[in-house]
Amino acid sequence: MARLHSRKKGKSGSTRPARLEKPVWMEHSAEEVEKLVVKLAKKGNTKSKIGNYLRDAYGIPLVKIVTGKKIKDILEENGLEETLPEDLKNLIKKALNLERHLENNKRDLEAKKGYQRTTSKIYRLIKYYKKTGELPKDFKYDSEKVRTMVAK
Repeated sequence: MARLHSRKKGKSGSTRPARLEKPVWMEHSAEEVEKLVVKLAKKGNTKSKIGNYLRDAYGIPLVKIVTGKKIKDILEENGLEETLPEDLKNLIKKALNLERHLENNKRDLEAKKGYQRTTSKIYRLIKYYKKTGELPKDFKYDSEKVRTMVAK
């Protein structure tokens, strides 16, 4: 299937090997891993950064293999979940940066096209998250209102 905003097909992504048991060489217990996840989240790291850090620094391939829970579930249990999903938050930050750029450079047509594409992705993601229940049904994307949510 082709990509959304180009005619290219793109390479398929790699898949993780299916492992259902904890690796033999891993020394950390489930409680230790949960404490590490909470500690890293309190420092302000996102879920993807937490996963990368645990993989690179501690040799933990997947949190779900060790604890039986995803990083998201661990953060929800400890009251550290975010208001917006991470991918939507990153797209909104990108759109806000493009808005700021377009205020100063009104003739930058490439940036205008990039802004339009980014906002269309935002609207599509919002529709998906409303359907799955991660966002409230009455959530509306307004750059001024969302700016305060993403300002962290």
